[in-house]
Formats: sequence, structure tokens, C-alpha cells
Amino acid sequence: MNHSELTLPASKKAVRSWMLFDWAAQPFFTVVITFIFGPYFVSRLASDPVVGQAAWGYTVTIAGLAIALMAPVLGAIADATGARKRWIAFFAALKISALLLLWFAAPGSALWLPMLCVIVAMIAAEFSIVFNDSMMPRLIAKEDIGRISNLAWGLGYLGGLVVLFSVLLLLAGNPATGKTLIGITPLFGLDAAQGEDARITGPYAALWYFIFILPMFLFTPDSSKGVPLKTAITESIGELKNTLRELKQRAGLLRFLVARMIYQDGVNGLLALGGTFAAGMFGWQTIEMGIYGILLLFVAIGGCAYAGRLDTRMGSKNVILLSLLCLIVATIGIISTGPGYSLFGLVQFSVVDSGGLFATDAEKAYIVFGLLIGLAFGPVQASSRSFMARSVSADEAGRYFGIYALAGRATAFLAPMAVASLTLYTDSARIGMAALVVFLVGGLAILLKAPYPASSSNQPS
Repeated sequence: MNHSELTLPASKKAVRSWMLFDWAAQPFFTVVITFIFGPYFVSRLASDPVVGQAAWGYTVTIAGLAIALMAPVLGAIADATGARKRWIAFFAALKISALLLLWFAAPGSALWLPMLCVIVAMIAAEFSIVFNDSMMPRLIAKEDIGRISNLAWGLGYLGGLVVLFSVLLLLAGNPATGKTLIGITPLFGLDAAQGEDARITGPYAALWYFIFILPMFLFTPDSSKGVPLKTAITESIGELKNTLRELKQRAGLLRFLVARMIYQDGVNGLLALGGTFAAGMFGWQTIEMGIYGILLLFVAIGGCAYAGRLDTRMGSKNVILLSLLCLIVATIGIISTGPGYSLFGLVQFSVVDSGGLFATDAEKAYIVFGLLIGLAFGPVQASSRSFMARSVSADEAGRYFGIYALAGRATAFLAPMAVASLTLYTDSARIGMAALVVFLVGGLAILLKAPYPASSSNQPS
């Protein structure tokens, strides 16, 4: 099913199969990076939460640097070679292999192996997204891109929700009782005391990804094969230089990409470090983190569904701006909340533990701010993707989505590095997390003057 000229829109089966990529890919970010393995790494695998958050922050930093350096070149190669699926398959193999190895990150083991595995998995995941996203302008009519992009993103969160639910109900045991959330012994004899409930998320996410990317390979049409790979690599370097020169003539697109580069740093930091911050502050274990994640994902799915309609009615730019405002308020909320207080102490809570999950008032307040993050972090990313897709042609989509990935990752090391470094310098995870507000506010300020769509002929709106 290789087609160099595809009549838009593609068949419903083709588009739905493409959308399943998000369903397949999101559980890695949900259960491994944000809600289960990441918090396990910080609170139980590392010697103490401060060391753990710093190590996790530097892990994300290294992955971000590699992605920033390579994504634009790979995007240009995608345009030159035409076909995207073989690249997705290559990076899928890397990602799956790295995730399988997370099983060996047992308590007391060295941090370098899980750090290396997460770095490889994140790089492979992001590179796969470059190729998958660049297929979108060839599959979906421009007027439908915002709706489909948000629906696909919401479908991804639903996939993450299903995997997270199944971990809590079937695999994660309470360290005290050894039972799962529904009171059964964890499947496969998983031992929570040995971190097996968290370690299993690596192989689980790998299997899920393998199964659910298959429809995209089978039913979504790809571009015809272009020039040979060796030629494509040589040409792509020159093409990348030309693309960067072109951006000087496309001031609106450049402004959008700079804005995204900055605000996406803050979003990435929230996704990678928000769960670990809560785990370190409140001592949440796998079950608490999982339920927190489920609450956020429920809200995220609804947020994406509603944002898809808003995107069509109001435009991608306005959806991004509203989402960033929500994230700024929520980030200030979570860093202002601690045991016994919120809003930097303006609101005082009882420190009495009432028993059960999220037993203190401060934990409940943290969850409220977390739900605001859940409402916004899907739409800000999905509408950014649709903003970009509406601003470029199908023929240039690969190289410009490579630049788009660069904009999402070029300085992606700065946010986690700022958080990690401030955390170590001040010995305070809270002060470290405060760095994320700067990135969100800066990106919003720049985006305000960006035209929409971001073509050279548009004036700022």
C-alpha cells in the first residue's frame, strides 16, 4: 500500500490505523515515565528522593539532547526517502528492547542501567513520533487536522488509562498486604517489595506498543520509496540547512517554533517530573501514583475530546493559549502545596492522617491542581501538532516536522536540567520544580504574537 500521491482524505480505516499509533505509544509515557516506573526510580530505587529526582532529571536531559541533535536530520531524511514505516519499525525495535531491560532494575541495583534504558526508549519513541506525525498532512484534510489530532491524542491517553488500570487492578500489590487494588494476589507472583510491580511496566509497555502499531503498518498508506538512504543522508544535511534558511523568510512559523520550544520544555518537565515530585513529597507508592494517574487521564481524555471541537471553532492557537494558562496556574498550585499547607502557606491544613489513600488534606489539594494539568497537557500538545500541520504543505511535512521535533526538544534538556540542578543546589525539590513556570510563561508570551496558521503570508493575529 505505497502511494506517492494520496488523494485526501485517506480512507477511514487508514486514518484510524494511524490514530492507533498514539494508543500504542502513550502507555510508555504514562506508566514508565510519569506515574509508575519514574516515581519508583526516584523514591525506591535511588538512595533518597533528592538524588533520585536529580538522576531522573539528568536522564531526561541526555535523551532530550540526543533528540534535539538528530530529529531535524531524520525529518529531512524522511522527505528524501519517502517511506516512513521502515523508520518507525527500526525505532520500535530499539524502544521495545530497552523497555524489556527495565525488568532488571531491582532495588539496590545500580542506577546506570535503568537510566540508559530510559534514554534509549525516549529517543526511539520521539523519533518514531517524528515519522508518524509527518504522515498526517498526507492522510487528513486540513480542515479536519485539529479534530483528528486531538482525538488521536485523547485515544493515546485512553490507552495509557487502560494500561494503568490493569497495572493497579492486576499487577501492583500493596507493600503492606501484598494484594492489588481489588484484593487479589498480583498476577505472575509479582513482589511489590522487590519493585516488580513497577519494573513490569517496561515489558508491559513494550508488548502493548508492539501489538497496537501493527494496524498502522498494515492499513495506513505510506509514501513511495524515494532516493537511497546513503544519498538521502547526504542530501538531508543540505536540505536541513535550506530549511533553516527558509525559516528566516517564514517569520510567523519561526515565532511559533520558538514559542513551542520554550513552552514544550515546561510541558515535558511536568510530564517527566510531576509524578516523581509527588512521590517524593508525600511518599506515594505504586497504587497511589497509579490512581493519581488514572484521575489525570480521565480528565485528559475529556480535555482532548472537547479541545478537538474548540480547535475547529477557535483555532489551534487559542486552544494552546488557554491550555498554557491552565498549566501555569496548576504548576504554581502544586509547588505551593506541601504537607499541611497550600498556596505557600496561605491555606493551612490539618496534618492528621485520616487513613486510606490520599489521607491528608494537602494530598487532596495537590490532586485538584493535578487535575488542572490533566485537563490541559493533552490539548496543548495535540493543538500544537495541528497548528504545525496547517502551516506546512504535505511535501515539506517531513523536514518541517523534524524542525518541529527540534523545537520540542532543542532546549528540552534545559527544563529537567534546571529542575535537577536547582534541586541539588537548594536541596529542595519544590524550588527545583518552580523552574518550570518560567518556561510556560515565556512560551505563552512569544506565542501571543505568532500568526495562525503560521505561513509567511499571514500577519500576526
